[in-house]
Amino acid sequence: MNYREPLTKNEIRAHAAHYENSNPAVCCGTYYKYNCKQSLYGMWIDLTTFETYHEFIDFCNRLHADEQDPELMFQDYEHYPEQWYCEGCMGESTFDKIKAYAELSEEKREAYEAYLTYWDEGTLEDFEERYEGKYDSAEDFAEYLCEECGYFKNLPQWLQCCIDYSAVWRNLDSGGDYTEVDGHIFRN
Repeated sequence: MNYREPLTKNEIRAHAAHYENSNPAVCCGTYYKYNCKQSLYGMWIDLTTFETYHEFIDFCNRLHADEQDPELMFQDYEHYPEQWYCEGCMGESTFDKIKAYAELSEEKREAYEAYLTYWDEGTLEDFEERYEGKYDSAEDFAEYLCEECGYFKNLPQWLQCCIDYSAVWRNLDSGGDYTEVDGHIFRN
């Protein structure tokens, strides 16, 4: 591909990040411009506007067509997990993860980011399998689990009120069955 061909205004407009949405984006400059203090010129790029990683990299290289062999520098990022940010080395697998993340609802994004604080390298598939939901408290989840498992079928109502759900949760947590992160419950 010819990276020397500069971008058109329409291409720039089509891929520019917009602050009114929450699409994952990076600010792309080059190490040469940064190190030479020539310019901090870069562009906020909406990653969801590309079908493939190769289209994205081609765009970035053409954005800096004034350099013979631009060494891309992703100076900043927004709207995706910080674990995936890398100043100089966004690869195809990271790009694909970010694209899949962008398709999640806001609630699922929040839950997935909570998941990544505990399981740093967890995949989206693993997250989907482990995620139990968001609850006001871990005790609320313990009560839900007891109801869902049918433990109350033959238990009188007056006795159900005596159950210590804090103790039930402590048992679930310390037993390694479940983990709570910011109100989100995950099966271990």
